[in-house]
Amino acid sequence: MLTRQSIAEALKREFGEKCIVPGDAAYDAARIVFVGGVDKRPAAIVRAKNAADVAAVVAFAAAREVELAVRGGGHSGAGHSTTDGGIVVDLRDMTAIEIDPAAGTAWAETGLTAGAFTEALTKHGLVVGFGDAGSVGIGGITLGGGVGYLVRKYGLTVDSLLAAEIVTADGQVVVADEKSHADLFWAIRGGGGNFGVATRLKFRLHALPEFTGGMLILPATAETVAGFVAAAEAAPEGLSTIANVMPAPPMPFLPPEAHGKMIVMAMMAFAGPDADAEAALRPFRALAAPIADMVKPSPYTGMFPPEEGYHPTVAINTMYLSRFGVEDGKTVIDCLANSTAPMRVAQIRVLGGAAARVADDATAYAHRGSAIMVNLVAFYGGAVDRPVQEAWVADFAAALAQEDRGAYVNFLADEPPERVRAAYPGATWDRLRQVKRRYDPANLFRLNQNIPPAA
Repeated sequence: MLTRQSIAEALKREFGEKCIVPGDAAYDAARIVFVGGVDKRPAAIVRAKNAADVAAVVAFAAAREVELAVRGGGHSGAGHSTTDGGIVVDLRDMTAIEIDPAAGTAWAETGLTAGAFTEALTKHGLVVGFGDAGSVGIGGITLGGGVGYLVRKYGLTVDSLLAAEIVTADGQVVVADEKSHADLFWAIRGGGGNFGVATRLKFRLHALPEFTGGMLILPATAETVAGFVAAAEAAPEGLSTIANVMPAPPMPFLPPEAHGKMIVMAMMAFAGPDADAEAALRPFRALAAPIADMVKPSPYTGMFPPEEGYHPTVAINTMYLSRFGVEDGKTVIDCLANSTAPMRVAQIRVLGGAAARVADDATAYAHRGSAIMVNLVAFYGGAVDRPVQEAWVADFAAALAQEDRGAYVNFLADEPPERVRAAYPGATWDRLRQVKRRYDPANLFRLNQNIPPAA
């Protein structure tokens, strides 16, 4: 049986300075992931430079049955970006981009963050819709679906994916698209990292000559929250919104009398002409006198503020709703008011638009008809407080629950198998298990929201 030391020594011999092991000066910094409270100690971290390096690490782990974690941006809410005693294949040095403005396509290595890739595309007036965090890796968010600031205009991230270079469990490097390895290409568009390591992704790019965005803060009442959701549902597809209902933190741009009061802190993103943006935003500004209004024409990259040194410890529940009225708004306000968490948020994302026009079975993301995504979050201060906040989040979710019992895989934390199953409704689950059996029958890629191979 391999020990941590023997794994480290073998990988050091094979990869030299690319391999970081306990005792190396860079080890403690290299093992940190985005999510707070995760303190795992891998036997080795291999900073891959290309797909060949990734394939060699995968082959090593498979041959020796060593636990393997894949790390891009490190945002896994369950801490799947690292491992205790296993191997981390770290993609952060793989950041090459090939942009073809004439063809409207780009190949990008998956060590890139969404913010860095977006910055590079902006120079050409082009964009791919990712999520709402610039530090997230493009691999993880894409493979899980990708719901962000442009979801109503251009669909999910996977709706812009044209091809992917994948290292499979047998150490092979394949390119999957609609014609080659089509079953694998279907599965990676929402099925997460279950089927291999994505090392490069090819995207269809979208023109974004004008953009209006920023933060709009309104006082929160049941009526205001319900009115915001109704306005977002009625808005043109160019407008995507994320409404964070929460007690106001003591931010410097808020008046002191607003601190601690319930607010809607909304991120507004309009892809289109400035004049059209003003018309689209008018119903939201009419809901109540804004406490702060920072929505203006600006570069799209401004939607991704710096996140250096931010490692949140949170309890979270992700869910879908079919509708949202004043009673639901009252539930949100009451539950938030009855919380002991130092910070708590009900995040509401109205979907629809381009994302809803794709058939449920076209990709492994199978929630195209889900109207509203809600993420309930409570920050906790330590191990003692964690179960308290997890229970509060669970009760909050139960109070809001409707007939749509789905879950978005990218927002799942460390949760039981039935929650993973909820991310893949109907025949999607069975089809994914068949693809898993073909490409990873031994379940090497299991540090993820895991889909077991079919028997």
